[in-house]
Amino acid sequence: MTESERTTRKKRIDTRLSSSLLNWTIIHNDDVTDQSLLTHHAVEEYSTKTGPADYALFVDGKLLGIIEAKKIAVGAGNVLEQAKRYSKGAPDSIGDWRGYKVPFLYSTNGELIFHLDVRNNQNTACRLIDFHSPRALLDKFNRDTQSAEAWLAEKPIEDITRLRPYQKEAIAAIETAIGNGKKTMLVAMATGTGKTFTLVSSIYRLLKSGYARRILFLVDRRSLAAQAVQAISSFETPEGLKLDNAYEVYSQKFRRDDFDDENNFDPKVLPEAYLTDPQEKHTFIYVSTIQRMSINLLGKEAVGDFEYEVDAGKLDIPIHAFDVIIADECHRGYSARETGRWKYVLDYFDAVKIGLTATPATHTLAMFKHKVFSYSTEQAVLDGFLVDYEAVKIKSGIHINGAFLKEGELVGVIDRESGAEKLDELEDEREFVATEIEVKITSPDSIKKIISALKKYTDEHEKENNRFPKTLIFAVNDLPHVSHADEIVKTCKEVYGRGDDFVMKITGSPTVDRPLQKIRQFRNRPEPNIVVTVDMLTTGVDIPAIEMVVFMRMVKSRILWVQMLGRGTRLCEEIHKEKFTIFDCFDGSLIKYFKDATDFNVSLQREATPLSEIIEAIYDNQDREYNINRLIKRLRRIEKNMGAEAREAFTKYIPAGDMKAFADRLKDNLAEQFTETMKLLRDKDFQDLLLNYPRPKKVFFKGYDIVDTVEHEVMFRVGGDYQKPEDYLKLFEEFVRRNPEHIDAIDILLSRPKQWGTDALDELRKQLRQSDFSEKDLQRGHALVYKKPLADIISMIKHASDYDVPILTAAERVDAAVEKIVRNHDFNDDQRAWLAYIKEHLIENLAIAEEDFALMPVFERQGGIGAARRVFGDRFEPLICELNEALAA
Repeated sequence: MTESERTTRKKRIDTRLSSSLLNWTIIHNDDVTDQSLLTHHAVEEYSTKTGPADYALFVDGKLLGIIEAKKIAVGAGNVLEQAKRYSKGAPDSIGDWRGYKVPFLYSTNGELIFHLDVRNNQNTACRLIDFHSPRALLDKFNRDTQSAEAWLAEKPIEDITRLRPYQKEAIAAIETAIGNGKKTMLVAMATGTGKTFTLVSSIYRLLKSGYARRILFLVDRRSLAAQAVQAISSFETPEGLKLDNAYEVYSQKFRRDDFDDENNFDPKVLPEAYLTDPQEKHTFIYVSTIQRMSINLLGKEAVGDFEYEVDAGKLDIPIHAFDVIIADECHRGYSARETGRWKYVLDYFDAVKIGLTATPATHTLAMFKHKVFSYSTEQAVLDGFLVDYEAVKIKSGIHINGAFLKEGELVGVIDRESGAEKLDELEDEREFVATEIEVKITSPDSIKKIISALKKYTDEHEKENNRFPKTLIFAVNDLPHVSHADEIVKTCKEVYGRGDDFVMKITGSPTVDRPLQKIRQFRNRPEPNIVVTVDMLTTGVDIPAIEMVVFMRMVKSRILWVQMLGRGTRLCEEIHKEKFTIFDCFDGSLIKYFKDATDFNVSLQREATPLSEIIEAIYDNQDREYNINRLIKRLRRIEKNMGAEAREAFTKYIPAGDMKAFADRLKDNLAEQFTETMKLLRDKDFQDLLLNYPRPKKVFFKGYDIVDTVEHEVMFRVGGDYQKPEDYLKLFEEFVRRNPEHIDAIDILLSRPKQWGTDALDELRKQLRQSDFSEKDLQRGHALVYKKPLADIISMIKHASDYDVPILTAAERVDAAVEKIVRNHDFNDDQRAWLAYIKEHLIENLAIAEEDFALMPVFERQGGIGAARRVFGDRFEPLICELNEALAA
């Protein structure tokens, strides 16, 4: 760009500084007579011993900031070095930080802004979306972070009761990272290990120390927001107060059924002024969905409407509105592409950002940069805070090898639109590959045999434990008329024969009545015992009593796999839960595939190794570390299932019969007193007691689980692989985001809508077909994943680039575009009639050119291009351009 630095400063930087949101008054250095009178002034060409600074920021007579400006064409990242030089040469200093006399430094080219707080030598430069306001700078300067960090270092984390050791470590890691100047960090904790309680404890300490006054807790579902508000409000501080009595706790508006229980809990709605006019006296926690905050920052017209956020609107929120932001379940989207709106929300604020997840991924680490703490499922099992799982593999021939139908075999042919079925004899043989099972063909016999195999294990469990295990079955899909989930529910009812309420389907299908209520019923009531789902219970649902998880669907996402397994790992003291069981209905291939991709230490085996063999392996030094860990896990299971009679029996061998203490000390005892410890472990009577100790009376519970969002498992081919719909769309998203610079039609849709037309549309469709993304397959994928049949190609491209863009049908897009044109022009009756013909054409084509009026029958019947020119006159050609641009906008 040829824009000069002076133009950049006047056109871009001065405009930013003097905006109503920042309210800096710009004044030249020559016009300053008394610096003590500068209350909110940006002084141009301010003199220092090392040269004139482009801008010096004064608040209440104090020189708080230096801005070094460059023209738009210059990269602003490295220009901070000049601002540092001016800071060291500034007169009349308000402090000295290793030679720097001005604490807050900026460099900018009018668009990009980089910032450095020099007071802490651990701080590094960060990018900001805007400058700080005068009030924000004064607030930052007055904030005594050193005292706050000293408080955090000196005040024992142990003052908070009920914290587990690893939770204390997580809090300490966060505080250490903050002390080291980290602005972004990731905390990874296995599902079921108390992530929310850990972060609420951290929130209390950050508020109590004075490090933070305003904290934003971001989630991506209203139900999770409701859970977070309840968890924060019910947290008890070391002073014996509920956290919402010690500090203000706010949220957005909720509906009654957003809350799990039926109490009268009524969270307070955040006053708007707390966002738009943050003040030092404000100290609060705000729980919000990322969707609502997106609307607050960008407006509904920029991000699209979100369900249940109808009361939200755009607000003028300064970048210092929050000191700390916690992004819960951050693997689900906070790390979207840099242009993504979710990332925009996090980048908008000048705050410490803490990502919280059970399943860290590469893109999550790219967003939060520093993984400061990790607590894996394997370690949690070893420590006794989660239960381990056993694996059973079920081999189904058609799920491994596909299905082959011979000529003359009887088949049922189902009409996918009506559900009507007719019987027919095949006139020729047909072969279906394994990936087409439950996508193109189903086998009732296969489903019945898989459920019958499952019944053997549930019957055995019920006989041994006097309770039926709560069982969660993941189905392939819940499509109308050909629903795999429905077939499994029907088969379970037939095989088990325990009534209609024994089995339930919980998916996101419109046919499922009040799914959130059904989830609560599954968690809290005896029935149902078996729940069949697709995706609705993968995350955000806590049902500790689940003891069996059945995979009747293929899974390819590591994150999804770990989240699914996490449904079974939680402790459940009420039923003395020792473990849970997963059933891999693909001959163990899922377990093998994910063996090295998860934080589970998976060992697939038909039968558990006897305790005596594990003990002998330890005695013989065979893979000792591994076998000691196996033994500790077994002891943990025993400890979770012991009653008073068992503890009394174990007092003969271990102090007070305390199996937990014995397991906690086992590694140390084997290291320090190996001979004596092995003598006890090898004692046959002790081993017999470990196997046959008295069990407490069992309580019979019945329950079910559900997945969070419906997932249709139709498979799509990309290259040589078949993908699930969501994986197919993920690949499509990657394709769109990777190719704007290579495929001009994509770039036009994303950034140059005025150039949209029939040529661009033809090129786009061609490029998509060549890359195995046919428009028809993409529409099928969007219908299954997003429940949006017949999505138009423009919407699919835009949504792939930015998740907040709504998905429209061609008719919806054309209606909106034509309506916009009509609002901006006065048309007579003849012109409005022609607009109706144009709409008809555009719904099929999504672009229009002059030659279409001469070739398309819908126009030829009305007199073709000549008639169109007569009706619209000079408006004809501009109208075509306007229509194309409106369609692509």
